Amino acid sequence: MNSLLFVTLFEVISLCLSFKPVIYMHGILASSDEVKPIIDLIEKVHPGTNVTTIDAFNGYESLQPLWTQVYKIQSIVVDIMKDHPEGVHLLCFSQGGLICRGLLSVTRHNVDTFISLSSPQAGQYGDTAYLKYLFPHFIKEEIYRYFYTSYGQHWSVGNYWHDPHHEELYRNESVFLALLDNDTNSEHNIEYKENFLQLKNLVLIGGPHDQVITPWQSSQFGFFNGSEDIVEMRQQRFYLQDSFGLRTLDKRKAIHIYTIPDIEHVMWYRDPKVFHCCVKPWLT
Repeated sequence: MNSLLFVTLFEVISLCLSFKPVIYMHGILASSDEVKPIIDLIEKVHPGTNVTTIDAFNGYESLQPLWTQVYKIQSIVVDIMKDHPEGVHLLCFSQGGLICRGLLSVTRHNVDTFISLSSPQAGQYGDTAYLKYLFPHFIKEEIYRYFYTSYGQHWSVGNYWHDPHHEELYRNESVFLALLDNDTNSEHNIEYKENFLQLKNLVLIGGPHDQVITPWQSSQFGFFNGSEDIVEMRQQRFYLQDSFGLRTLDKRKAIHIYTIPDIEHVMWYRDPKVFHCCVKPWLT
């Protein structure tokens, strides 16, 4: 009986040790505390999983330039990776998904799966409550005049503002997202692509009732064209040119897309349905 108990405990401990650590990055105007609902869910299904929530750039500090955030957080993430050579998972929400994508581009990482949870991976273009709160004197059609300046690029939101009616200006003035897309003549193009392609799995989660990510298809690398019709991921220029490795990942069958209706933006990391269908399967 005692030996049977020992074997059972040994199996449980071994199973816990087999779960790769999870690193979570929060969204804009939020903090590391937002992750508690999803940590509780992870602990319930995968007891003992090491979850690190990035406690940096909370609240209004999240409005700092995204490269500033990426390079400060990089040291935290790299230390975790060194401690876990078997690999880690990134679970990143909203603006945090762009920070994590930046980390994947500039870091020789060992990330197994990057779960992008309702993140504007192809950019943002919409009169949302966030935009009206932060920039009450601008509308989406006009704010490019500010965002596409050196001053506007000091705001995190400006770093991924993507006006489909001013594509050339976006590519010339965006110091973050256009660079990640390798949509500019950057000296880092090859490095960014090689680093990004170290990923084993890319999970893209979003849905039509988000009400913040605009268009919501941006969470799956779709975006507006100049007529504000949606161009899905596989028709985007950065995919067709494989500029940062998205098409290569797709050919590997490493991209996994989930579209979930009836989920508002702040519910993605709280809703058990989202966790069990789209997050849990990848946290092994």
